[in-house]
Amino acid sequence: MSAIASGDRLDHRQIKLITVLLFVTGLTIAAQGAWIHVKAALAQVLLEMSWRTAARPWPWADTHAVAKLEVDGDTIIVLAGASGRTMAFGPGHVDGTALPGQRGNCAITAHRDTHFAKLRNVAAGDRIALRAAAGQRIEYAVTRTMVVGKNETWLLQDDGVDKLTLITCYPFDAVLPGGPLRFVVVAERV
Repeated sequence: MSAIASGDRLDHRQIKLITVLLFVTGLTIAAQGAWIHVKAALAQVLLEMSWRTAARPWPWADTHAVAKLEVDGDTIIVLAGASGRTMAFGPGHVDGTALPGQRGNCAITAHRDTHFAKLRNVAAGDRIALRAAAGQRIEYAVTRTMVVGKNETWLLQDDGVDKLTLITCYPFDAVLPGGPLRFVVVAERV
């Protein structure tokens, strides 16, 4: 019983092959996880250049910059439309809400783990600035934050108050994206 049959034992080459396969698999998984962050950062560089020149950020772009948002020390380019395709590159302005710089409820949404990750630190009284395409800079004061269900469309309604509504998935550290909850920051124009 002390000796193992040669067919039952892994030899050095097999152990090396398994080790390499495990390493490559781990590297692939890590690269996939980092890709969204790399794409989001690179897109903001291209969008910043586009903002300055009023050109499309890349030849096949089906969106364009509509504003710059300043949250907790970060400046982020906001794109027209809030589709998943748009939000892969930056925050998206929600169609049907007031355009950045206009009076009413301007809603912007972005991913919780990239462009809106800093929303977790935002509290009532904090300031958020929005620079519209026309150039005017508008300051908002955060009036409240809340967690709501993903189907709470009343947040997008115009109630006559000039405000900015920022929406992202919740919780911020969720393993799976999407989820049934949204974190909302409501800020009124000052």
